[in-house]
Amino acid sequence: MRKILITNDDGIESDGIRRLAEAAKEFGEVWVIAPESQRSAASHSITLRHPIDVHPYNFSVAGVHAYSCTGTPADCVRVGLLNILPERPDVIMSGINFGYNVACDIQYSATAGAAFEGEFQGVLSIAFSEGASSEHGATDKYLRDIMSELIDKPYVQGQIWNVNFPNCNGDECKGILRDRKVSRKSFFTDRYREVEEFANGGVSLVVDGVFNPQKEEETDYGAVLDHYVSIGIVRNVG
Repeated sequence: MRKILITNDDGIESDGIRRLAEAAKEFGEVWVIAPESQRSAASHSITLRHPIDVHPYNFSVAGVHAYSCTGTPADCVRVGLLNILPERPDVIMSGINFGYNVACDIQYSATAGAAFEGEFQGVLSIAFSEGASSEHGATDKYLRDIMSELIDKPYVQGQIWNVNFPNCNGDECKGILRDRKVSRKSFFTDRYREVEEFANGGVSLVVDGVFNPQKEEETDYGAVLDHYVSIGIVRNVG
């Protein structure tokens, strides 16, 4: 039986990781090791200078071995492979992220970062993301088919699979586009908004991105904006 390690960056209580684990149960023995709380935009960072606490967790999907972790998503993959799982998994799945991981945002994504760590460790790794809303129709329609398509792909050094589901219902989704390139555009045009000015001349700033619906043809970002599922390869170091 396949062994499947699942993590995410939205935290172990997120709806996305529950739905991913529920689907993955149909394909093998599932282990979940995920952050105890939100870790979005942590990228591929790992913890070096303080302990990482890992605790058994009463997960919402029956039959899943689950642990919460105080570290980053990449930490979750590392401790899973090096300390928790009794043997190496056949595949690592990260997600389902609340919000797309396409275009330039991939470099900040801890969903992708966890998958990159899995690839570093020599395991086939897949990142799953969807639009940041309560609409899961497209995801529900295609998730299991895509999982079946990718789960036995050969491990290839230096790459992960990146899957993004459009923010629409199943009937509005136009299908799957494969071999999507990573767009050079940005999902958001970033800026910072001043929220406080200090007496010493300093300021307190908060990121205040503006949605940027510009797309390029044959890219991941273009696919989801056009209501297609995007499947593509993202290159890692090495």
